[in-house]
Amino acid sequence: MTRFGFLSTYPPTRCGLATFTAALATAISLAGDDVCDVVRVDDLVPAGPPVNTRRVRVVGDLRPRDMAGRELAADLLNDRDVVVIQHEYGIYGGPDGDEILDLLARIKVPKIVVMHTVLSSPTPHQRSLTTAIGEEADAIVAMTQTAMTLLVDLYDVSPSKVHLIPHGVTWAPAAIATIHTRPTILTWGLLGPGKGIEWGIRAMTLLGDLDPAPLYRVLGQTHPKVVIDQGEQYRRSLSLLVDALGLKGDVQIDGRYRESAELAAEVAAADLILLPYDSRDQATSGVLVEAVAAGKLVIATRFPHSIELLSRGGGVLVDHERPGQIAEAIRAALADPARALEAQAVARESARANSWEAVAETYRTLASELARVSVGG
Repeated sequence: MTRFGFLSTYPPTRCGLATFTAALATAISLAGDDVCDVVRVDDLVPAGPPVNTRRVRVVGDLRPRDMAGRELAADLLNDRDVVVIQHEYGIYGGPDGDEILDLLARIKVPKIVVMHTVLSSPTPHQRSLTTAIGEEADAIVAMTQTAMTLLVDLYDVSPSKVHLIPHGVTWAPAAIATIHTRPTILTWGLLGPGKGIEWGIRAMTLLGDLDPAPLYRVLGQTHPKVVIDQGEQYRRSLSLLVDALGLKGDVQIDGRYRESAELAAEVAAADLILLPYDSRDQATSGVLVEAVAAGKLVIATRFPHSIELLSRGGGVLVDHERPGQIAEAIRAALADPARALEAQAVARESARANSWEAVAETYRTLASELARVSVGG
């Protein structure tokens, strides 16, 4: 039995890291007798009490700028065999979240750091911070080949430390037939500036000649941190744009939170998935992985993860901030049912290779290797 410690945001916090950690810890705990304990990072977004299960429990909290809290978190994690740390700039306190370095130095058991963001154009501080994390960690996980290459070539992380483990997927290819009177295009995920929803909305003005005209549905709450900093300004700007373009009947922006089963049904009922992100730097996208696994044709802007994943098929790449290209991709996809069959084939392969069970087994193997080396050393 391996005793896993996790350091990350965690449900009921609604963010990608929290969802990732819950899925990974649950899959690891279900695979055998392993125990998974979480030190929950408080990113200062109100979230309520932690979600514990029989095999995964929250044993402590870590708050930014809390030296005593870092000492306690390290003590808790040092009582485990291996620690899995989720990294994102800014959640650990200090410039770019550099308080993580003090914590890493205090953790004496093997440390696996999962890099959710690997920037191709970092600031000098972000670059030196990531390089330092690579020196402190016993293993670094990249979720794409692009991120792996950047870590080695740009951030000078030792190639022997970097391990490529893909983002896990929850859904199998959708079995629900799309039954509706209008073709449905779907975007989902936490909203905020940079999601590029405005470009998807503008694309709809170019598709009014189709019969029936497509419907664009946008699902998701505003990101909690965006709400704290900016309120609902971004969502309001999208609604104002819909009104200004006369698209009230063609665009639906729904901010209700959906549990996994309900969201899976929404995705299954869609004809196309649209990810019009502004980012040119996004090395990992959980929404993209889930969209591909669901077996729906994906139209995405050219960010590193989409370029890498959709080059295998199952999607169409478009340039950033180009509603005309988005509209043409939608038009072509709706006119060619064979593309949907291609997406289904890609999804079946993705679901097999990237299931949380398969991903968890890879983490368990890596943890065992690190623990064995630690004992031997």
